[in-house]
Amino acid sequence: MFFARQSDMTMKRKWLGWGLAGIPVILLAGSASHFAYAWCGRALAVAPFVPVNESVWEHLKLAFWPSLLYAAVEYVAFGRNARGFWPAKSAGILLMPLLIVLLFYAYTGLLGRHLLWLDISIFFVAVAAGQLVSCVLLAAGRPHTILGRVVPSAVVLLGLLFVLFTFVPPRPELFRDPLTGGHGLPDAGAVKTAGRDG
Repeated sequence: MFFARQSDMTMKRKWLGWGLAGIPVILLAGSASHFAYAWCGRALAVAPFVPVNESVWEHLKLAFWPSLLYAAVEYVAFGRNARGFWPAKSAGILLMPLLIVLLFYAYTGLLGRHLLWLDISIFFVAVAAGQLVSCVLLAAGRPHTILGRVVPSAVVLLGLLFVLFTFVPPRPELFRDPLTGGHGLPDAGAVKTAGRDG
């Protein structure tokens, strides 16, 4: 029993270590991905995975894809032997964009404008919260049935929506680029206009 408890504590420390290490990794990868669309010459192949405009929706990719990729690395490192790994990681991954949206619209609603340093702070808080929540859930062991089935499915759905809405964006404010007033790919309007004129 004593050795089992020691082994359990060792695993939990390992999970926490990986979770904390993931915070700067995700922040750096997310920050770099902000510029990746331009760096890649606006290649359509990368568009679903990086922001293509300055809308709130597109900036959610900064947290979502790097955290999902980091979770995949964690799975290879230790996740196959961790009960409830994907439900725990999925809950953390979903929490990040949710917090970004809630905190962004809360403070801009109060101030009437956005501040870059607050946007960056929200990104940091969301990533840290998502990573820590996933660690807590992972340490808790077997997930609730709903968490175990619904939450990973929600991550898959959100990933598909990021791909779809990059090319076919909805019109609500969440998807509008405040700099251009456009939605989705920056050149989409020009392409459609050229097609009609041709």
